[in-house]
Amino acid sequence: MIAVDNVGSSEAEPPRRRWVLLLVLIYGSHAPLISLTKVDGHVPFSPSSCVVLIEFTKLLVSFVSLLASGNLSTLKVSVSVVTVAPYAIPAVLYAFNNNLVVFMQAYMDPSSFQVLSNLKIVSTALLYTSCLGKRLRRGQWFALGLLVAAGVCHSYSGLDWEPIGDESTSRLHITSWGLLLVLVYCFISGLAAVYTERVLKTQRLPLSLQNLFLYVFGVAINLASHLSSSGDGRQGFLEGFSTLVWLIIVGQAANGLLMSVIMKHGTGITRLFVISSAMLVNGVLSWGLLGIQLTPYFLFPVVLIGWAVYLYYR
Repeated sequence: MIAVDNVGSSEAEPPRRRWVLLLVLIYGSHAPLISLTKVDGHVPFSPSSCVVLIEFTKLLVSFVSLLASGNLSTLKVSVSVVTVAPYAIPAVLYAFNNNLVVFMQAYMDPSSFQVLSNLKIVSTALLYTSCLGKRLRRGQWFALGLLVAAGVCHSYSGLDWEPIGDESTSRLHITSWGLLLVLVYCFISGLAAVYTERVLKTQRLPLSLQNLFLYVFGVAINLASHLSSSGDGRQGFLEGFSTLVWLIIVGQAANGLLMSVIMKHGTGITRLFVISSAMLVNGVLSWGLLGIQLTPYFLFPVVLIGWAVYLYYR
């Protein structure tokens, strides 16, 4: 079971472990649920409007939580450029990375990106130790190496090696420019996570208020992106939405809010274990819901992740 590093008394440990397990479930179910929404192989709703609603849901829950906690008075005291401005940076970084993923597809195939994106584990760990001044044991570094190996093995098992026409070459390809873009993507992913954790921990404000600041920028940036990409003949904001889509929105909002708890009271390294463990949930749900056949290769990442969890948290 994945634990949360240094997050208080032993009495608080079980619920926090349950939060981590819930995060793994939500994270791992995201892709299979999106696949279930497809009609004739296509997603029937606007992904950008879905993201806006996810950010708005997190903003709304944060505001209600701030009201319920009786900390609304801190909002008046805390609103200043110096206090609020740092929360714009993660929103910009994540928005940049989301667009970078789309842009870099012209320089590589999706499978190559899936394999190489596991390098964000390394970038996050390096930034975590250098920017936050945290030291990892040799066994913990080895555990993170196992996570990278598990991610590569899981991605490798799903690659398409079918030849193109009469050629014996595979469909995998990546240019030198594409490799550089992947490295930039992994660096920004790690930087956004580490920076968010630093801001959440250094500012002595209620987490609900910090989330409020963070998601105000999230809503603004994603709404601007949605409006700039919309035009004549495109889908309506809620067109194609079903009960399953709303379930995805609620799940991803919960995912973001729970992750902020981990970043505030735990460490960003726990986030890496959540993402890696979610691969296994993704595989099982894809088998159970979508009928995708699991290969024996699937067991190898399971063993590697279990070993990594043991080494890191022992």
